[in-house]
Amino acid sequence: MTAIEISTPGGPDVLKPVTMPTPAPGPGEVLIKVAAAGVNRPDVLQRKGAYPPPPGASEIPGLEISGEVVALGDGASLWNLGDRVCALVAGGGYAEYCTVHETNALPVPDGLTMAEAAGIPETFFTVWTNVFERGALKPGESLLVHGGSSGIGTTAIQIASQLGSTVYTTAGSADKCAACESLGAERAINYREEDFVEVLKQATGKTGVDVILDMVGGDYIQRNIKAAARDGRVVNIAYLNGSKAEVDFMMVMLKRLTLTGSTLRIRPTADKAAIAGALRKTVWPLIEAGKVKPQLFKTFPLVQADKAHELMETSAHIGKIVLEV
Repeated sequence: MTAIEISTPGGPDVLKPVTMPTPAPGPGEVLIKVAAAGVNRPDVLQRKGAYPPPPGASEIPGLEISGEVVALGDGASLWNLGDRVCALVAGGGYAEYCTVHETNALPVPDGLTMAEAAGIPETFFTVWTNVFERGALKPGESLLVHGGSSGIGTTAIQIASQLGSTVYTTAGSADKCAACESLGAERAINYREEDFVEVLKQATGKTGVDVILDMVGGDYIQRNIKAAARDGRVVNIAYLNGSKAEVDFMMVMLKRLTLTGSTLRIRPTADKAAIAGALRKTVWPLIEAGKVKPQLFKTFPLVQADKAHELMETSAHIGKIVLEV
C-alpha cells in the first residue's frame, strides 16, 4: 500500500509517500480500506518530533479515517465486510489501509460524504469527552470555546448549541467570527481586537461562563480563571502558547473552580469505545438530522499531505482539512 512516512522530524516537506506492506487486523480489529483521513494539529506535532505515537501504534501519522471494512481479525463481530465506517485510530491514518479495534469505529452517518466523515472522529471524540464528560456541560449552561474556527471549535459550537447551551467563542478574524456565529455561537470574539474577559463579563452580566474549552494555554490560563463562573470548569486540551503560566489560585478557591484537561490518543481502547457509544447515542441523530455537520474546508490527495500540513500551519482554514485516498 501507499502510505505517508515522516522521513525525519521537520517541516511539511518531510512527509513522503512510500510503499509498505498492508497491515493485517489483530484480534478484535478490522482492516479498513481508507477513503479519507483527517488532518489534525497532533499530526503536525508528530511530524516535528514532539508527539510520538503511543507504544504499539503505527508510526504513520493520522488519527481519524473513513472507509470500508475489508477484513476482520479474530473475534471481530461488530462489522461486516463492506460496511462504511469512520474510526478513531492511534496512528496509521495517512495510508491506503489502516487497522483499528472494532469498538473504536462508528457507521458513516447518513447524508455525509466519506471526506466529511473522515473529519468526525478525532474532533467529535475530543469535544465529547472534554466538554460533556470532564467539563460536565449541561443544557442551560454556557460554554466558551477558544479557537472557534478550528475543527475542534466548529464541532463544539454545533454540538453544545444543539444540546441547549449558550456558546461563546474566540477567533482571529471577522470572517472566522462570522462563521462561528453561523454555526450557533451566541457571540464570537475577535481576540485580535477585543479582550474576551471583558466581553464575557458584559455578555453574562458579570456571572462568567460555566465551561471553558481551551487549546491556547499561556496567558489564557489566568484569563480563563477570570472569565469562569462560580463552580466553573476549565478544560485544557492543548497549549499552543505554552503550558506554563503564573496563576493566582485565590480566584480558583473563591469561585470553586475545577481546572482539568486530557489527551485522547494514549487512552485505553475501552475508554474510546465508551466515548464512541455516547456519540452514537446522542450526537449521531443530530448529524443524520442535518443539525450538526463536520465543516470541510479543503481536501488534498493523500500524496499531497505536505500541502495539507502547510495549510494547517497558516491557520487560514475554518473547520477540517482532509486527505482523500
